[in-house]
Amino acid sequence: MAMHWSRGEYTISTDQRQLDLVAVHAFLTTSYWSPGIPLETVRKATRNSLAFGLFHGDQQVGFARVVTDSATFAYLADVYVLPEHRGQSLAKWLMSIIVEHPDLQGLRRFLLATADAHTLYGRFGFEPVSRPDRLMEIFRPDVYRSP
Repeated sequence: MAMHWSRGEYTISTDQRQLDLVAVHAFLTTSYWSPGIPLETVRKATRNSLAFGLFHGDQQVGFARVVTDSATFAYLADVYVLPEHRGQSLAKWLMSIIVEHPDLQGLRRFLLATADAHTLYGRFGFEPVSRPDRLMEIFRPDVYRSP
C-alpha cells in the first residue's frame, strides 16, 4: 500500500504511479554511481524496489529506492535531491521517512554505498561495515557503457 508524507510544499510518496522515471533517469544517468544507466534499467529497478519520490508540488525533485525482502535485508540506492532544492534538510527528511518505514523495521542488515554522504547516513545509524572481510562483491562500474 502506498504511503504519503507532507512537509510544507513538499511531499514524499511510495506510490510508484506518481514517479517521473524520465526525471529520475535524467539525474541518475549523470550521477557518479550509475553513469549512462538506460531508462529501461531505471524502470525495472524501481518496479522491483520500495521507491520513495520526493515532490515539490507536482515536480519530482528527489528519489530513493530500497531493495529489500522486508524481513531481514535491505539495500538503499539512488538517493538524491536536485541541487536547487538542497539546503532545506530534504535529504534528512527523506532518510527519516525511509528508516522509519514499516516494511524496513527489524532488519538484520541494511546496507548502502556512498562516496560523499557519510555524515548524512551516519545520522541514521549507518556505519562502515563491521566485518568487511565477510563482504564480497561483483563490481562492474562500466556496465552501462557501450563496448
